[in-house]
Amino acid sequence: MTNAEIREKLFSLADEDYKAFHSKLMPTVDGNKIIGVRTPVLRSFAKELFKSADYRDFICDLPHRYYEEDNLHGFLIESIKDFDECVAEINRLLPYIDNWATCDMLRPKCLKKEPEKLIGHIHGWLKSNRTYTVRYGIGCLLSFYLDENFSEEHLQTVAEIKSDEYYVNMMIAWYFATALSKQYDSTVRYIEQRRLTEWVHKKTIQKAVESYRISDEVKAYLKTFK
Repeated sequence: MTNAEIREKLFSLADEDYKAFHSKLMPTVDGNKIIGVRTPVLRSFAKELFKSADYRDFICDLPHRYYEEDNLHGFLIESIKDFDECVAEINRLLPYIDNWATCDMLRPKCLKKEPEKLIGHIHGWLKSNRTYTVRYGIGCLLSFYLDENFSEEHLQTVAEIKSDEYYVNMMIAWYFATALSKQYDSTVRYIEQRRLTEWVHKKTIQKAVESYRISDEVKAYLKTFK
């Protein structure tokens, strides 16, 4: 499909009610850039397009005009099975991501299979001066390194990130709140010793208290550090 045909297809899948609702969730995105395609529908289209192998021109045509084009691009990347190719495509898209939703949905499964290789790329993303590239790096640590690939060094790495950007700080809080549910003994020290910035500290506790994965006993204890 040509880029024009892909865009025409996206508009044919639009849902005006969903557009109005979703626009309110992304204050950083111009409402005129949102077409209003529901995520399951967009994923289905991406799978269809990937199978046809008729998308190469589209992923090279950056920056895209519409929010859904960025998301479609991300879903196409998620279908790539080769690690190196996948990371190369992520690096090509990341500079153009301008919102939390596109940033957070990009979690290709092939990344999980190469934790030793991925961590080097994550450290590179965390050093970026771009808000959503940093957020993406933290999000990958959250998604891929809080279970069998966990290291206490990762907690320190995220704690050392200092930013004035809301969407970076919110991801740091989300990371630590999730870490509290999965790696409590290592993570709780960051709360007890107040090693996070004040805003992130409070937001981490708030998100942890809201989590269904954390016991009432632990929630009560965390509240004492507000």
